[in-house]
Amino acid sequence: MRAIISVSDKTGVTEFARGLAELGYEIYSTGGTKKIIAGSGVKVKSITDITGFAEILDGRVKTLHPMVHGGLLARRDKPEHMEEIKEYGITPIDLVAVNLYPFRQTVSKEGVTIEQALENIDIGGPTMIRASAKNYPGVTVVVDPADYNLVLEKLQNRSLELEQRKKLAQKAFQHVALYDTAIAEYLRAEESAFPEEMTIGLKKRQDLRYGENPHQRAAFYSEATIKSAYNSGVTFAEQLWGKELSYNNIMDADAAWSTVVDFKDATVCVVKHTNPCGLASNPDIVEAYRRAFAGDPVSAFGGIVAMNRRLTLGVAEEMASNFYEIVIAPEYDQDALDLLMKKKNLRVLRVPLPPDYKSKPIQAFDYRRVKGGLLVQEADNLDEDSIEMKVVTQRAPTSAEMQDLRFAWRAVKHVKSNAIVMAKNNTMLGMGAGQPNRVVSVFLAKTKAGDESKGSVMASDAMFPFSDSVEQAAKAGVTAIIQPGGSVRDQESINMANRHNITMVFTGIRHFLH
Repeated sequence: MRAIISVSDKTGVTEFARGLAELGYEIYSTGGTKKIIAGSGVKVKSITDITGFAEILDGRVKTLHPMVHGGLLARRDKPEHMEEIKEYGITPIDLVAVNLYPFRQTVSKEGVTIEQALENIDIGGPTMIRASAKNYPGVTVVVDPADYNLVLEKLQNRSLELEQRKKLAQKAFQHVALYDTAIAEYLRAEESAFPEEMTIGLKKRQDLRYGENPHQRAAFYSEATIKSAYNSGVTFAEQLWGKELSYNNIMDADAAWSTVVDFKDATVCVVKHTNPCGLASNPDIVEAYRRAFAGDPVSAFGGIVAMNRRLTLGVAEEMASNFYEIVIAPEYDQDALDLLMKKKNLRVLRVPLPPDYKSKPIQAFDYRRVKGGLLVQEADNLDEDSIEMKVVTQRAPTSAEMQDLRFAWRAVKHVKSNAIVMAKNNTMLGMGAGQPNRVVSVFLAKTKAGDESKGSVMASDAMFPFSDSVEQAAKAGVTAIIQPGGSVRDQESINMANRHNITMVFTGIRHFLH
């Protein structure tokens, strides 16, 4: 029996090789893998002992040879195949353990050149994997070190059944598909257009107890991309405390974190059902939390709270009186963490801030499932500071109003459409979300804000088709409005604002979030 072992990930490889040798396998290998196996005292031969041909082109050509692939692809149940390889002196190969060059890790490094990237595209490895997996009834293919012990145990007991080989083959093809997806993504990284064909590489992080509802099965996957824009997101969070996350927990946590990292100033967000119900920016992170919580204390119960600064003991003490499902921060003071960990039903996540998040927006694709397909769009990560604000009313905003308008505009993009936000002193006072018409959203926002709406500003994620929303805002005491503009009836809204001495700013940008 023959086995070829050639792996980039050397985890457990010497123990696996030793186990195969004890079962009577002749071990063949290449390069660094051969050196490690030999160094562990296991007898191993060079792949050139099979091919009779030297490795050439700086090792680019090692296993691409009929003596290898004939031994892999010959069907054991076809006498004519076995006779043919015998005629050419080819011996069957029974097991292949291969995983591939660290392409994703290489190209994720800063300053990597295209030449370095190309040298880390594995050719012989995927070819051997595919050949072995195609012929899985006769060849065992192993791409994951986590499977070594199982395979050895099955081989020792002579119980490696066809169905298990099929599962290993499926895993092998998926391994190569993920690898090819990473390469294709890297090579198209500078393209602005959407490709005609595209695959998305995913790796399972964990099974979930259930989905949105208990009757739905669910799992959590991460994008196996080159430089995932969301490597700093909740997908890659470090859970410091608490029970496992649920499907809905992850959805809400993502919404909360995505909101706070859109703000450069110290900001706290409280989310319920993916909508911010409390949001505030303040140089004092404790005060930012107090204001965010005060925005809607009722909805905050059982919500998710996120902040883009270190969570201090002062914040933890303020939070102690309310029940939260999850708290998210980039760092924690130890005494704050000790206090949070006294709550057994609280999950505590640490998520690093995105690199350069204060200076440039994250670029990525967003995907939305529809029956039979995916909608793909660029993420709504426009640099809000680059937007040219156009004053369209007789009165221009004061500096305080403009500061609040910018805060409200950044906040409204994270609220479900039709979205309205009322804010004052960098604090969200009320919001209307997900309504069929904008007038209802304005009504909900001003109702939630109550008397605090007097002297506030209002942001709308899309244009006002009629002046009725502006009229409602005036009755609530709003003094400034920010909206995209672009309606054929814009002048009616402008006239209504002028009538009530409201300043209005157009952005020319819409922020729908469905």
